[in-house]
Amino acid sequence: MQNKREEAAQIPEMKYNIEKPPTGDRVTEFLNIFASILKHSNYRIALEHYIKVSAKCGRCSTSCHLFLTTRDLKDIPCYRSELLLSVYRRYFSLEGSIFARVFGGFELTEEHIDKMANSFWKCTACRKCVLECPSGIDHGLLTHLARYIMAEMNLVPRALVISTREQLHGETANTSGIPLIALKDSLEFLEEELLEMTGVDIKFPIDVENAEYIFFAPVSDFMMEADTLMGIAAVLHSAGISWTIGSKYFDAINYGLFYSDLVLRRVLKKMEEETKRLKAKKILIGECGHASRSATFLKTYWSGDDCPQMLNIMELTHKLFKEGKIKLDPGKVTERITYHDPCNFARQGWIVEQPREIIRAFSNNFVEMTPNKSENFCCGGGGGTVSIDEIRKFRTLVSGKIKAEQIKKTEAHYVVAPCANCKKQFKELMEDNKVDGELVGLHDLILKAMVFD
Repeated sequence: MQNKREEAAQIPEMKYNIEKPPTGDRVTEFLNIFASILKHSNYRIALEHYIKVSAKCGRCSTSCHLFLTTRDLKDIPCYRSELLLSVYRRYFSLEGSIFARVFGGFELTEEHIDKMANSFWKCTACRKCVLECPSGIDHGLLTHLARYIMAEMNLVPRALVISTREQLHGETANTSGIPLIALKDSLEFLEEELLEMTGVDIKFPIDVENAEYIFFAPVSDFMMEADTLMGIAAVLHSAGISWTIGSKYFDAINYGLFYSDLVLRRVLKKMEEETKRLKAKKILIGECGHASRSATFLKTYWSGDDCPQMLNIMELTHKLFKEGKIKLDPGKVTERITYHDPCNFARQGWIVEQPREIIRAFSNNFVEMTPNKSENFCCGGGGGTVSIDEIRKFRTLVSGKIKAEQIKKTEAHYVVAPCANCKKQFKELMEDNKVDGELVGLHDLILKAMVFD
């Protein structure tokens, strides 16, 4: 244990930049924002339950990738959650308010706010700790709520503010600032690549009305994940699926899932507007865990009762494979393959077996990480932290250390990570930890293994 603590003392700190640090009476501002959120949401139901059960047993420490690396008691999930619960208990619960007036006790201070700002942005909100909590406390939800409050008082990493500002108000309307003309050029190039690679004229349709699916990918995929996009287009073409990409809005990334319900809603409304503009029947999300999970909130915010069905591309590809609409060569990929379960897919058992069944259809050399599936460790860059470049060393050498060790133990050549956030984190993680292997999306390998009639 002593050696572990000595190692922890040498690890990089997590320090992020804030665009406009809040000034003035931050305590009053924090409490006013907290009160407003409680008034206009249903967070109070969960908080009332959480303050009545134990939040200090520490069982969650056995599953937290951050604590298992730092061995710092302040990184235990229930310690972090108590930072916010203590504020709610004192100022917004009847029992706590009466107790404080009679006996005194906890008071919110500037120092406590700073402690929350540091702690809640270290958490990746992967929610693995929820599996261990005997009281059913969702520490990931509390992380989100604390960030939501701090975001409303401008106590949020600058990287997230800039990305969402361009997405919501910028000319390009996407988090990477990619103009439409650059998107079209990229897709034309990918069409030429597919024709040369497969001999099949596979298209990326844009602004097709009344298509069965409107496709939203993480915008970074259009510039950085060519093989993933080509694999997806090949699957949809081979199965005869009617689909389109919208020219007015095409970014599936939604950082609101990580820190602000208001941002989450505004981004989803842009997705709704584009779907209605092109009269698409269903919504198809690319290979991305957080983009897919955020899209599941569409039913909450959709205008009217006609919210279309939402599918992730891995769900659709698995369905098409089972129906025999796409064919895979069982011996095409011979190198060893391992698969990373993005938290937003696997933690609740949503998309777990489907990608594994597809991989086994074209490979006899698949190996699991340990642990895996719903209990797999976070990549270390979840909860939006992957977009904060100034904390890269913390993400890769601390928060992502356990994931790097998982990959090494598999000795896999291909590391499949079907999530835009996970891919960015894995590229830096594997480089900084000197992990051998090739990072790919699931549809990268599907494209290699596809048989075209």
